[in-house]
Amino acid sequence: MKESAPLQVPFFRPSLGPDEEAAVLAVMRSGWLTTGNEALAFEQDFAAFTGAAHALAVNSATSGLLLAMDALGVGPGTAVVTTPYTFVSTALAAIHLGARILYADVEKDTYNIDPLAVEACLAKGGKDVRAIVPVHVGGALADMAAITEIARRACVKNPRVAVIEDAAHAFPSRTVAGFAGTLGDAGVFSFYANKTITTGEGGMVCLRDKEAAQRVGTLRLHGIDRPVWNRYTSPASSWEYDVVAPGWKCNLPDILAAIGRVQLKKADSFLKSRMAVAQAYNRAFAACDFLQIPPDGEGNAWHLYLLRIVPEKLRINRDEFMARLQEAGIGVSMHFIPHYRFSWLKNHYELDGGRFPNAERRFQATISLPLWPGMTGEQAAAVVNGVIAIGVSHYAR
Repeated sequence: MKESAPLQVPFFRPSLGPDEEAAVLAVMRSGWLTTGNEALAFEQDFAAFTGAAHALAVNSATSGLLLAMDALGVGPGTAVVTTPYTFVSTALAAIHLGARILYADVEKDTYNIDPLAVEACLAKGGKDVRAIVPVHVGGALADMAAITEIARRACVKNPRVAVIEDAAHAFPSRTVAGFAGTLGDAGVFSFYANKTITTGEGGMVCLRDKEAAQRVGTLRLHGIDRPVWNRYTSPASSWEYDVVAPGWKCNLPDILAAIGRVQLKKADSFLKSRMAVAQAYNRAFAACDFLQIPPDGEGNAWHLYLLRIVPEKLRINRDEFMARLQEAGIGVSMHFIPHYRFSWLKNHYELDGGRFPNAERRFQATISLPLWPGMTGEQAAAVVNGVIAIGVSHYAR
């Protein structure tokens, strides 16, 4: 096996600096590390930024999906419509609540769920369907107008079909209709280390309905009926509380929320930087007939750069292409392994790729290239040159 070169361009590097360091030190010196004033302020800042009616900080987007689904009626005996082309947590959140998954293929020309396939799943699931969960893959937005209209029509027969946006990739995506994550009944964001803003680990749940938001607020901390963090800091706070539901431990600590508050202020500058790299890639790759640049559209957050090879134009497949890039010192990844390829889901849902031809074609041809704020022109050029050189040297003449 050929030895890889030292990594010249990592797949991702978080953009953290003195402001984040100062925010963390301030929390450390305060004597209060877990959920408190910083987390509450982060929620308020995020709601103000996005226009969300209610924003609740959690320890991960996975937790956020679980909580949002529960608050909007997903549970035993219900069904959730989503895509197989997403990280597995989108489905597992529903499965942990006792729901079954109805998978809808992605669109022919994008990575996002196909509204026509959603309608077919709704017909199949009938009154069991409680939620549609579109995913904004890579930061390119799903067709929310079509999906919310489908849910609206479904509610004539089934008044409890909610739209829960998996917006883990889609911050700060803006459209004329509003921010991604606020276009449905709920939206869930991720602040994992490689997301568009980060807290290291963390997430945010945005909801329209006040009662649903109150339930998320209760369930994210063991089902306790009131905020209890200040019982250690306020002489007026009572030690008493009640547990009114079987909740989970999903709260976001202040030490992470402090990083998030700083990152939130940089979200637009981070987006501008990612867009500049994505546009440089687009210009370079558009002329290559062995490549397809990613789909674009209004509000694209450019979290991922999903480059597709054209297999019939090359003598190597996607995996071999990725290996050549890694040998050249370029960090790459693959988004996503479709759910029907995972043994547990395949066995429990009798899934096969033939049912999802568009997702399978995306999977077989896609490479995720480095894309992060702060990438230099030299780093972007190294990626471009590496991709084109490999394509040209393995062109099927």
